Formats: sequence, structure tokens, C-alpha cells
Amino acid sequence: MDKTEIKRIEAYLREKFRLPSITVTKRPQKDDSCEVNIGDEFIGVIFKDEEDGEVSYAFQMAILDIDLPE
Repeated sequence: MDKTEIKRIEAYLREKFRLPSITVTKRPQKDDSCEVNIGDEFIGVIFKDEEDGEVSYAFQMAILDIDLPE
């Protein structure tokens, strides 16, 4: 993904979640995905999928049991 594409995704997430501290950054040595952070905390990865001339993005976020409230 290029810088323009990453910035568009970041703007979308900030608006959708009403959270200006979301950042989206390029992953080292990966061209088909980027990392999503809230502040300094890594929260997930967005993967790009191109099929039949259409582009889509899948956001994958793992939630650990130890992170959930009691």
C-alpha cells in the first residue's frame, strides 16, 4: 500500500470511530497490509485484497482474554 492509500484509510478510521489518535502505518517488508495503532498501542492489521478489479480492505484485531474486564 502506498502513502496516499494509507492516509485515506487512516482518515476513514478516525472519522468512523471518532478517534483522532488512530494511526495507520506501513508494515516493514510488507506491501499488502498496514498496522493500526491507538496512541502507542498496536491494535491490529489491515490487509488489502484486489480481486476481479475491485479493492477491499479487511481489518483484523485480536482481543486477548487477559485484556477483557472481569
